[in-house]
Amino acid sequence: MIKRPFFRMNELSFRKPRRTAGRPARRRPLWRTVADWAAVLLLFGACGLLVARLDRLASRQMEGAAAIVDGDTLTIAGARIRLRGIDAFERGQTCRRGGADYDCGAEATAALAGLVGGRRVACEGRERDRYGRLLALCTAGGRDLNAAMVSAGWAVAYGAYDVEEFRARAAGAGAWAGAFEQPSEWRGVHGGRPESPHDILRRLLALATSLLWAQDEGEKTE
Repeated sequence: MIKRPFFRMNELSFRKPRRTAGRPARRRPLWRTVADWAAVLLLFGACGLLVARLDRLASRQMEGAAAIVDGDTLTIAGARIRLRGIDAFERGQTCRRGGADYDCGAEATAALAGLVGGRRVACEGRERDRYGRLLALCTAGGRDLNAAMVSAGWAVAYGAYDVEEFRARAAGAGAWAGAFEQPSEWRGVHGGRPESPHDILRRLLALATSLLWAQDEGEKTE
C-alpha cells in the first residue's frame, strides 16, 4: 500500500491568480514604457537613415515647361507630378468667405499657375501615389512651390510644411480668411479615393504609437 505524502503542493500554486472584483488594474512599470519608446526612437532613426539613403539612390529629377492641372498637380513632358507634402483645394471645391461661397479649387489652380509664371519647373522625387504620379518637391525660379502654396493659404500641410500652414492660418492668408472643408474630407464626400499624407516616417510613428497604446490598454484589462 502506497501512502500519500504528508505534504501535497497546491495544484493551483503555479497558476496566475485571479483578479478579485474591485481590485485596481496593475500599472505598467515606468521602465518598460521608457524602454518601448527608446526602441521606437531607435527604429525611426534607422528608418530615417534608410529613407535618406533610398532618396539619394532612387530619386528622379525632371525639369521643363510645366502645365498646371490643379493646385497641387502639374505635368512636365507628359509626366504627371504631385507636389509632395501638401494638399490643395480640389477642382470644383467651394469654400466660404464673407458670407458667400466661392470656387477655392479654381483659386488654388490659379495660385500655382501664378507661382510658376511660365518659368521652367524643376522637380525631384522618389515615391509615387496610387494614381502613379511622382510625389516631388518642385521649384520655379529657385522658389519652393510646395511651401509657397501652403504659405499662400491655397493648400494645407499634408505630411510636411506645418510651420507654413501655421503662419498662413495666423495671417488669414488665402482660404484661411474664411471657412473651408479639408480637401481630403471633400474628396471623401465626393467620391474621391483616400490618400495618405506624404510622410512615411510620420505614418510609421502613428502606427507605432497606436500599437503601444493598444498594448497598454491590453495590460490594463488583464
